[in-house]
Amino acid sequence: MIKTKGINHIALVCRDMEETVKFYTEVLQMPLFKTVELPDGGQHFFFDCGGGNAVAFFWWVDGPPAAPGIASVKSFPYDAKTAVGSMNHLAFDMEESELEAALDRLEEAGVEHTHAVINHDDSKMGMTQQMHEGVFVRSVYFTDPNGIMLEFAATTKTFGPEDIAHKPATAADRVEA
Repeated sequence: MIKTKGINHIALVCRDMEETVKFYTEVLQMPLFKTVELPDGGQHFFFDCGGGNAVAFFWWVDGPPAAPGIASVKSFPYDAKTAVGSMNHLAFDMEESELEAALDRLEEAGVEHTHAVINHDDSKMGMTQQMHEGVFVRSVYFTDPNGIMLEFAATTKTFGPEDIAHKPATAADRVEA
């Protein structure tokens, strides 16, 4: 059996490394701990996002442009689908007691975000305004300067066998647009 210890890092692509460094170090207060100049003239920078985990960014002078609605979320929660093979969003684990302060920090920094903590549950809508025992995660969603959707997530319950209640869909279930 292969035994992993968690996520080492996730690698994303940015349009402007300086702008990205400023956002992650100043707004999100994640220390930059490693920078690499790539042989092709690109860069690869790593930020400490806590718990021994990292978020990293590539930058290339000739990188393809952003493709909102294809490779990144166009507008959460109204148009949140992304293409097969894309990264939909990156969630940072956070204590529930820190979520309101995170909202305030994003507001102060002028970052586009959900203006409330979202309570995710198993209702038909998948979310509720009221906190109840069925809420399994509370979230704040926002985007970075590259249009990457990010989330501060606080898990609020311990999961059990009853939480696996759906049959996985197959490629045959897809409806092509």
